[in-house]
Amino acid sequence: MHPLAEPAREPGEIYGIVHGSSSIKKSDVVKCVIAGAGVAGCIVARALARVPGLEVVCLEQVSASDHSESGTGLNVGPNAVRALLEHDPQLHAAVLAKSYLWHTWRISLTDGTELFRLPISSVADNPGIRIRWSELYSALRGEAAGLIRYDTRITNVQVDPTSPTGRLSLEFNTSGQPARIDQIDLLIAGDGRYSLVRKLLAGAPDITQHGVVIFRLLVPDTSGGLIDDYEQWFNGPNRLLAFRVPGEAIYIAGTFPIEPGAPVPESARDGDWLAALYTPDSRPPSAQCGWMIDQIRQNVDSIHWARLQESPPLYALSGGRVLLLGDAAHGMVPTLGQGATQAIEDACVAARLLENGLGRADANVGQLIDQFAALRDERIRFAMSFSLEASDTLLAGADPVAGTRAKLERPFLSQLERLYRDITRV
Repeated sequence: MHPLAEPAREPGEIYGIVHGSSSIKKSDVVKCVIAGAGVAGCIVARALARVPGLEVVCLEQVSASDHSESGTGLNVGPNAVRALLEHDPQLHAAVLAKSYLWHTWRISLTDGTELFRLPISSVADNPGIRIRWSELYSALRGEAAGLIRYDTRITNVQVDPTSPTGRLSLEFNTSGQPARIDQIDLLIAGDGRYSLVRKLLAGAPDITQHGVVIFRLLVPDTSGGLIDDYEQWFNGPNRLLAFRVPGEAIYIAGTFPIEPGAPVPESARDGDWLAALYTPDSRPPSAQCGWMIDQIRQNVDSIHWARLQESPPLYALSGGRVLLLGDAAHGMVPTLGQGATQAIEDACVAARLLENGLGRADANVGQLIDQFAALRDERIRFAMSFSLEASDTLLAGADPVAGTRAKLERPFLSQLERLYRDITRV
């Protein structure tokens, strides 16, 4: 039997829940289940494990060694690096040990003409980082060891029929065997952009497509030093992005416009077709872009495909028993690297609120979730809006030269400073 998959008890037998509310009078133990051992789930699990009388488990659908969905890289903004340092210095150190620092943002045309060079120190209090997705997962999951149950797929979530106070019941398969957890006081959904918890309890979110294809690739670094810190290159609205990550690898991402809502075109699966998008008409590509174009041709079958899209924020479900975090709560466009970044911010805020609040004799889960939403909603909506605004150069018909130069002006830089410096604190 799963550690939390206990036989049903009479209401209030061990919890002492105040009937008709999500308040808790703890006489013994409180149950918290986290869906997803991703960025947010691991950070919160680690914090909640410190709360006396709280029984916490994190359910992850992949096996402990499975990184099949994380074979790319990402940049994490200075704001998340600062939030993690202030919340959990040990976890911050574990993540930075697997990272390179992000000091500079540079933008050029694919022929090598430089348009933009921005030291991160001019708009942030500390650098960001560059890391492999798999290494970020490894660092976070390693620090949450013992709290994660791998190879576990959630199949259903509902209000527990034996609970008069709206506690939850969760069904799942773990290593192929069906099981369930009843009388759950708090369910935290950190199960990503296509959150099953959100879908089961609130329906699939409305997705807004913005008419841009995104592809991602992680390749061995054979560039001879051509690629290092965070850079972007434009050929019309077609953009390449690349940076070096630990492990002698280069992360490459590309975008190009399509009709909003259209699928990724079949022609994009052809390496020569993709290469032509980034090859200048009248001049040869720069040495950097020439190397990336070759890598795209040679590794087209390894590309991860996506589209530029977002979904509306949602933080709470099921009568104050479910808290959504990260992409499960707010799928945003990745233009400013704020997807994982805001998931880290979310998790640090939620961890602090819940660790402090659930340790109190008069803990109220619903009130804690409401406090989280009040603290985070304006910040998330700003990050989403600004990320979409910064995507202007990726859209059909865009002028990347004028659009990039505008990003050197004070209006854009002021918003970037706000994004990188004004983290949410509890």
